[in-house]
Amino acid sequence: MEIYSTEEQQAEAIKRFFRENGLALGIGIVAGLGGLYGWKAYNQSQITNAENASDSFNQLVESGAVLENADNFIKNNSESSYSTLAAFVAAKEAVEKGDLDTASEKLNWIITNEQNKELKATATMRLARVHLAQKQFEQALTTLNAQLPASFTAAVAELKGDVYAAQGDKAEARSQYQAAADNGGLDNNPLLQIKLDDLAQTSPAA
Repeated sequence: MEIYSTEEQQAEAIKRFFRENGLALGIGIVAGLGGLYGWKAYNQSQITNAENASDSFNQLVESGAVLENADNFIKNNSESSYSTLAAFVAAKEAVEKGDLDTASEKLNWIITNEQNKELKATATMRLARVHLAQKQFEQALTTLNAQLPASFTAAVAELKGDVYAAQGDKAEARSQYQAAADNGGLDNNPLLQIKLDDLAQTSPAA
């Protein structure tokens, strides 16, 4: 690093720097500022879009006609996470009305289009429950064989147990319930213990 002993030398060095680098520096500054303002504009656009989607979602939920309007909302907000929330709400309402085919359709849409692994896994679990309610046992098990986050291991095993229990396969149901328990499924879930106890194998009388 050069050390300048006089003010004249320092001034000349600064002038020389700008003569040699002024154009590149100017372009860099302009590009930097352009990127900064462009980024701010992009962020503002994202915020505005999110606010609009939020308002539209609230209107959808408050309309009392989620099923009737969900498809249109999802189409118009496909780039927003609110489309996934709308699909979840529509699926829940469809289940409550006994329209399991529509519920399945909405949950499949989430699984296909949502990138968040936890939300996709939640939709997968709910879809398997719909299959179970429809007595589509093999389809439920196939759905549950999807690769899901490790945090869902216990829930998947318990739900598989429910499927096997509904089929009358008590041995496999108990095996799955035990797998759920071994993976922390008993934490804050007393129902799993009840399921295990109901399927407990009793020793034959002597």
